Amino acid sequence: MVFVRTPEERFAHIPDFNYAPRYVDVPSGDGATTLRMAYVDEGPRAARTVVMLHGEPSWGLLYRKVMRPCLDAGLRVVVPDLIGFGRSDKPTRREDYTYARHVAWTKALLDAAVPSDATLLCQDWGGLIGLRIAGEEPHRFARIVAANTFLPTGDRTPPDAFFVWREFSQTVPELPVGRIVRSGCAREVPDAVAAAYDAPFPDESFKAGARQFPTLVPATPEDPASDANRRAWTALGKWAKPLLTVFGDSDPITAGADKALQKHVPGAAGLPHATLVRAGHFLQEDVGEELGAIVAGMA
Repeated sequence: MVFVRTPEERFAHIPDFNYAPRYVDVPSGDGATTLRMAYVDEGPRAARTVVMLHGEPSWGLLYRKVMRPCLDAGLRVVVPDLIGFGRSDKPTRREDYTYARHVAWTKALLDAAVPSDATLLCQDWGGLIGLRIAGEEPHRFARIVAANTFLPTGDRTPPDAFFVWREFSQTVPELPVGRIVRSGCAREVPDAVAAAYDAPFPDESFKAGARQFPTLVPATPEDPASDANRRAWTALGKWAKPLLTVFGDSDPITAGADKALQKHVPGAAGLPHATLVRAGHFLQEDVGEELGAIVAGMA
């Protein structure tokens, strides 16, 4: 498998994210190579752990505001960069990215870095991956905070906003990552922060994963990932451990998914589910400190 690795100097001026990266080698899936997967690991090693999974097209930077309340509460925080994003290696062929491989890559990092009683905080594709893992291997997590995410099977048609986004992502000549994050926020994103989202991608050859992600969302019942997600969804119907939804009030793509999770997952009953105000798809940018305080209180 051919991949590129973002030069470290691209991360020299990232605002408010001065955490040393750690790395683990994960099997690429081709049977011959490994990929280097990056993550941040902060807080006491023996403390209760929160693993924070980002989505498309962001990286671990997205959780910088969320991390602070958790660290202040004495928690350990693990924030991976998914393969294709952040400091993690980036295969250059789009066909090397599949839903199943993203799940396998993330499981390999969890095996190396995250204890089995961790709290999962997941947003966007972080939930498509994390909720799938929770359904397949429920022992990995003691509780879940689902934020602007879902586990789609393709049995229900996604909202129009998803198809608009998917069409844009596949046809725009250059994928403007920083601008995409900005457009998914309800509050102002400073120029330096938008530039930090662009940092992992020196040119289009680094964006194969970001380009491919929107096409991997199961949008029809016959999608290659639909059956596995149905099985995971069924398993989540028996999930008795806590599952809290914290959604933004300004995300047209995942609106209503919180109610479906609350209805389906037994462990969601009676919890103080929240809808945060002036919070878009990337609610970590808009209301990160508020989200972090909720997570710290639950973990």
